[in-house]
Amino acid sequence: KFLTLLHDQTKRKVKVGDPIRKETFMGPVINKPAVETFVRAAEDARKSGGEFIFGGRVMETPEFAYGYFVEPTIVAGLSKEHRLFKEELFLPFLVVAGVDSFDEALKLANESEYGLCAGIYSRDKKEIESFFNHIHAGVTYSNRRAGATTGAWPGINSFGGWKGSGSSGKSALGPYYVQQFMREQSRWVVK
Repeated sequence: KFLTLLHDQTKRKVKVGDPIRKETFMGPVINKPAVETFVRAAEDARKSGGEFIFGGRVMETPEFAYGYFVEPTIVAGLSKEHRLFKEELFLPFLVVAGVDSFDEALKLANESEYGLCAGIYSRDKKEIESFFNHIHAGVTYSNRRAGATTGAWPGINSFGGWKGSGSSGKSALGPYYVQQFMREQSRWVVK
């Protein structure tokens, strides 16, 4: 049932097109190498027996000729050990798998080499608190309507990853961000 709902919501709400148009939800990917990464990921998923719930193709009709457009893609049926579960693609490519427990989901999430964003949808306050206390990511969300794993408000939320998604331990955009670009200096003038 979840995959059907995910498919239907993606089909209905994720309108791909020119990002300056009001009705567009998703614009192009950044460049040709990103498209090539997308193609390799889709081929890898197909070869590994993945079931494409949605998307999986480069958009090549004339209306998409002016940019690097790919379909939002949802894949199920891959092993939880598959590289697509572990690598950060920076693409509209979602790999979905069932888990037996919250603890298993948390363990799998933390096995990633990266840790920029992570999110959870839950009604259980203890589960949410446990998620925040144990997830290895710099930006975390709970029950965020717009999506569980993207976005931050400059000046309000710090934005920095852990592990392979950030190395300094300092985050961007938060209230202390500007201090990273400043130097202290003592000045003495003797007359």
